[in-house]
Amino acid sequence: MRVSLSVIAAMALVIVSARGARAQDEITFIAPNILRAPIEQIIPGFEAKTGHKVKATFGAEAGTRQQILKGEPFDVPVVEAPDADAIASGNVVASSETQFANVSIGIAVRKGAPKPDISSADAVKRMLLAAKSISFPDPSGGAAAGVTVAEALKKLGIADQLQPKIKPSQGGARAMAMVASGDAEIGMTFVNAMTDPGIDVVGTLPREVSAPTVFVGFVSTHAKDPAAAKEFLAYLSSPEAAAAFKAQHLQPGP
Repeated sequence: MRVSLSVIAAMALVIVSARGARAQDEITFIAPNILRAPIEQIIPGFEAKTGHKVKATFGAEAGTRQQILKGEPFDVPVVEAPDADAIASGNVVASSETQFANVSIGIAVRKGAPKPDISSADAVKRMLLAAKSISFPDPSGGAAAGVTVAEALKKLGIADQLQPKIKPSQGGARAMAMVASGDAEIGMTFVNAMTDPGIDVVGTLPREVSAPTVFVGFVSTHAKDPAAAKEFLAYLSSPEAAAAFKAQHLQPGP
């Protein structure tokens, strides 16, 4: 049986329109790697509740930030707060800023090792100066945890003194593996990456040394559907999302 060209054309138009509608309804999201685990848990609940689809992209914090500053077309971008440059770029809607999670830098030692005092800035300073070796994510690669640790060491005024004993790692998990194996005496990274069974978590750095890193999301000025993007941001600060953040050792909210 022959099918007329007009029927084929009509069918093709329906298919193309359906694909276009799906693309229009898909929310594109970009965030630092540290948020991958909780966000991947959060997305299915949001999709089931709203019918929107979310396509998430994760990378090193410095890299994702540059993508946002360049104006790459993501619907919902995430940065560390505060970030005046992201707002000044004109690529995000400033009034849509939503703080939804934060995480602190923790201190870890090999399992069974004595836990040092980290209750104050002076105690942390003494502990680090006395340590034989220290590992944390390499800040030169843009790792958010590494950058935060490096800033804390500068704040304590001991960054230069510690250089000979620092063993930079590729990511927080690798830093913890070095502590577990005895290659490093002290490990520092975001607490959500401290999952190696061969370590003991001492605690988090005092706020006077390093305040928690806060993550904020925006509706992009390039968003295909600003209302849907805003809906996803609201969900990120919902009780359902809070449970996922807590399960991954991040704190919900600002």
